Amino acid sequence: MINPYPYFELNVMSNNIDFAVFRKTPGVFDPASKKTYSNALDFLLDKTYTAMSALGFGDVDIVIGETGWPSLGDPGNKAAGMDNAASYNGHLIRKIVSGVGTPLMPNRKFETYIFALFNENQKPGPIAEKNWGLFQPDFSPVYTSGALRDGPQPNLSNPGFDVEGKPGQPLPKPVQPMPSPPAANAKKFCVPKPEATDAQLQNNLDYACGQGIDCRPIQAGGVCVEPATVRSRAAFAMNSYFKSKLGVDSACDFSGTGQLTTVDP
Repeated sequence: MINPYPYFELNVMSNNIDFAVFRKTPGVFDPASKKTYSNALDFLLDKTYTAMSALGFGDVDIVIGETGWPSLGDPGNKAAGMDNAASYNGHLIRKIVSGVGTPLMPNRKFETYIFALFNENQKPGPIAEKNWGLFQPDFSPVYTSGALRDGPQPNLSNPGFDVEGKPGQPLPKPVQPMPSPPAANAKKFCVPKPEATDAQLQNNLDYACGQGIDCRPIQAGGVCVEPATVRSRAAFAMNSYFKSKLGVDSACDFSGTGQLTTVDP
């Protein structure tokens, strides 16, 4: 996971803001790779990939843990601004969903997270630090970024990515992934892990029954009282608690002693 921020690299890129925010430029030629770069993000990604490859880890996936651009800055800060933020994040979104990759990693897709969702008016430091968000605290968009599903699309100044794209071949339109439907009759049950101790399972039993679920079936005279073991009764209580939480996976954790199964216990 890497955090490529062209905004913070401007001082080593001759303050070439257009190159940093994906605007159309003559590009930057890299004598080492013999590639011409049309934007700073590709340059930073390939620089990371080159270093990883030199250490023998070129096959490791790269995830963009953070990237973004501030929409407002202190007086004199020419980089932080609405137009630059809209250009950077608008092009970023279109580039990532296209899967075009980089000059050294063509057609490679990167899981990407934009910093940040909201502006942070109480964050300390320069004004730019408070204004990285795509949205205001009242949920209104700060600018048109193209992040909203079926929302307005930004007017991009460099939509073709001419340098790294294939001439004459338009980039595919973004496709919103659809969630996979659950398998027919698929059910999940929460049961103890085999290595869980009786002491741990007794704690699970006490906790689950203390959360308001009906534990009468595993009490004296109940229909599930046998076999009369801590593991059996804990399994009933853990699964009942899991179902009471609508089958949310995390409800079967029980401090690492629970596990999910599709086999009805």
